[in-house]
Amino acid sequence: MQLTKIDTEIPMDVTKNPEVVRSFLPLRPVQFHILISLSEGDRHGYGIISDTRERSGGEVRLEMGTLYRALHRMLGSGLVAESDQRPAPELDDERRRYYRITDLGRRVAGGEVARMEALVKAAHGTGLVQPV
Repeated sequence: MQLTKIDTEIPMDVTKNPEVVRSFLPLRPVQFHILISLSEGDRHGYGIISDTRERSGGEVRLEMGTLYRALHRMLGSGLVAESDQRPAPELDDERRRYYRITDLGRRVAGGEVARMEALVKAAHGTGLVQPV
């Protein structure tokens, strides 16, 4: 799949609007994993896959097709952008594309964390699960 670079510059005041952030929620699990991975720095696709597998203790295994379809949608919606920064040429394959989380992506990820925390709190309140 060929990803095209689009204009992802979103005015800062829009990214701070809670309604805009809420319009992205709930995130698909693959989107949330991508944002978590990119929150620690720019990565290429395989780097996102490896980080997610490691972070989840092997429980989450993103497939290439799933990852790149999600990245394509996230590029279009402004949650991620292609990164202009690259490692030294001797440490890199020039065919790789690197991605970074945008300010909007960071705010949406925070909104998803808050949404999940509220859901877990509600589950604990019902007696469905016991606090850990």
